Amino acid sequence: MKIKQNKKRKMKLWKKILLVILVGIVIFGICFGYKTYKNGGGLSGMLATMVGHDEQTKKNLPELKLLLLGVSTDESDNAPADTIMIVSYNPNTQKANLLSIPRDTYVGKNKNKATPSDKINCLYSLGIDKMLTAVNDLTGLDIHYYAVVKTEALIKLVDAIGGVDFYVPMNMKYTDTSQDLFIDLKEGMQKIDGNKAEQLLRFRKNDNNTTYSEEYGGNDTGRMRTQREFIEAVLKQTLRPSNVFKLGEILDIANKYLETNLDMGYLKDYIPYAVEFSTENLTTGVIPGINNQLPPTSKKWWFFEPNKKEMEELIHGVFYTETEENKNENEVDSNQVVTSKIAKSEIKLEVLNGTGKSSNLQQAVKILKQNGFKVTKTGNTSQISKTIITNKKEIDNETIQEIKSILSTGNITNNKNLSSKVDITIIIGSDFNK
Repeated sequence: MKIKQNKKRKMKLWKKILLVILVGIVIFGICFGYKTYKNGGGLSGMLATMVGHDEQTKKNLPELKLLLLGVSTDESDNAPADTIMIVSYNPNTQKANLLSIPRDTYVGKNKNKATPSDKINCLYSLGIDKMLTAVNDLTGLDIHYYAVVKTEALIKLVDAIGGVDFYVPMNMKYTDTSQDLFIDLKEGMQKIDGNKAEQLLRFRKNDNNTTYSEEYGGNDTGRMRTQREFIEAVLKQTLRPSNVFKLGEILDIANKYLETNLDMGYLKDYIPYAVEFSTENLTTGVIPGINNQLPPTSKKWWFFEPNKKEMEELIHGVFYTETEENKNENEVDSNQVVTSKIAKSEIKLEVLNGTGKSSNLQQAVKILKQNGFKVTKTGNTSQISKTIITNKKEIDNETIQEIKSILSTGNITNNKNLSSKVDITIIIGSDFNK
């Protein structure tokens, strides 16, 4: 009898325990769900809640901006940087930028005494601080962080995410036994694994000296374009929901093979929001300029000389763009003082072609004129992915928005320059499709 009573007591006790556990799970689920909702919901909100973030964490995260360098694993520490890019990501606007700096960019002090060591990529051998200083001096940006990606890290990352679907822009066939480099890729869409990724990004020219077509970008410009587009493809693949459970492996690769002054614990704060990032919000480009020979006399070396005016325009448009939906309705934009509306026929437009195709420039000018605008200046600039509309003379916002509507695209930025001979500068990007 006592045994039966004891069993009944134990059964009741276990039922109470299970009930408490069940209630606890329900309460936890409700709290977790509520916090996930407050953190934005979806996968991003769930991850933010799991790592202990609240609704203020994201608001307090600043734009992440860093200098990204690519170097070959088998090269010595004194070797120059192979790839130089500026990368930024804003978790609140969900916008990111990728700007290439040509390796041969001249950073010397005296053009009459220029030597190959005056190229920006050579500064890497003198220390990363020299590179950061040179890039900040060149661009006017205030970058504090850097990341050096070696070939081995790239190979392991691409393999970890299961490869990347990418269109190889041309046949690539090159052999350099001194670097143990064997490139053999066919043009076309294909799955790029880690080994092929190294071949793709290190390619400069074929054994027969042929290289990227002028329409694609030509030589080093084409190479930088391939690098940017491949990085975009890697981001798209990495940020797929199916790869969320590989984040630990990806961070382990970064910890082991990445040289950076960015604390990984700090970087993890951005991950919950980065998983929601769409590459549609990625703006890519290259610093504009020309290739030139320096010094003017005696022995000459080839350098890339930035066009300072166009570079300032591009950098301001890429890194300082503000969209209307991200502004507080009561906030006054210090860069813009709205004036009385000016007739369209009196507004002077400058249209620069950043697509590499002359037909795009012609079409953009045509539709702007058809809608009553005056295009007083045209030209070409380095390729950029997103169209930028820069208001230089306090033109009213309604007119700026009308231009954006006519082009069906465009990031709007304000860069007051009352001495400019034009009122608005438009850089047509590859997103322009009319």
